[in-house]
Amino acid sequence: MHRRWAYDLTVTAVGVLAGLLWLWTARAVDGDEEFAPLGFEAAGLTVAVLLFLWLRRSRPVLLALALGVAALALPSLAGLAAAALVGAASRRGARWAFLIFVVDATLLVSLIHDEGGPDREFWETLAVLLLADLVLISAGLLLRSHRLLVRSLEERARQAEEGQRLRVEEARHLERERLAREMHDVLAHRISLLAVHAGALEVRRGASEEEARAAGVIRECAYDALEDLRDVIGVLRADPAADQDRPQQGLAGLPALVEESRRAGARVELRAEAPEEDPGRVGRHAYRIVQEALTNARKHAPGAPVRVTVGGGPGDGLTVEVTNPAAPPAGLPGAGAGLIGLRERVDLVGGRLEHGWTEAGDFRLRAWLPWRP
Repeated sequence: MHRRWAYDLTVTAVGVLAGLLWLWTARAVDGDEEFAPLGFEAAGLTVAVLLFLWLRRSRPVLLALALGVAALALPSLAGLAAAALVGAASRRGARWAFLIFVVDATLLVSLIHDEGGPDREFWETLAVLLLADLVLISAGLLLRSHRLLVRSLEERARQAEEGQRLRVEEARHLERERLAREMHDVLAHRISLLAVHAGALEVRRGASEEEARAAGVIRECAYDALEDLRDVIGVLRADPAADQDRPQQGLAGLPALVEESRRAGARVELRAEAPEEDPGRVGRHAYRIVQEALTNARKHAPGAPVRVTVGGGPGDGLTVEVTNPAAPPAGLPGAGAGLIGLRERVDLVGGRLEHGWTEAGDFRLRAWLPWRP
């Protein structure tokens, strides 16, 4: 908006200066008695400036006709009339520009004919004025063509960018589909076999009560893993834009998560304050942090007691702390990607993640997540 007003004021100033220069030159050549008084010229110029700023963009054809007629009586308006003619041609096209040219030509013929008749000077003056109109209209049409060309190039660039974005999304979708198929064909098959064998071990004759209970836990965990795998495959195959609407575990799922770890033999204590309102996405991040921390505890400190503390509120943020003492490792494979993924998740929402050994010899993972009211 400011740029548009600056452009309009610049065009107006140039038009006024050109009109005043034309008036000064004409008065110097023909004398003051051939022109209207300076006060009348100044008043007409003031009104013309206001009309120019008001109608230049909304009514360019009307403005060009009005100033063209007024400039025949007040030479100081010639500059603004020329600018208005260029603007009308550039904004309304050749059809309206031709109409303005016909009206101007009719007025010029009528005025010059009344003053002196169709002599040689008549035709020379008429030719010069009409040629000036044609030059101004051509300039306006050239500006219009340039403007349309720029818009066309911008639209092509936008379409090319949109096409590139769609191609990238399609490539990502195909890659996600490929990953989903690989996970389904390989992991789902192996986990299903694990569940079947665990179920057979659970009901095997001669198995002790402890062996049957352990086999039952393995079978339940395998089925839970299958459910989680289906969710992950569904996420990979779903539209990322619509994935936010999928139901995910939050703070309300922490008791079930802890109970699952207890059934697997872990000693887990949960201290979670029930918030007055659902933290939404923050709660889902907290759930994933606790889930990964419990997995790490089972891998690296099996049998050690684990304490999970979750608390906070809107404005203060949500704090998640998981602590467990050191214990002999279980020998389970781990690539260290879990903590890296947690740090990326926490950094993504603007939180903080700390993990390491305390002075008491416990391993502590602490995360703070922003919870905006």
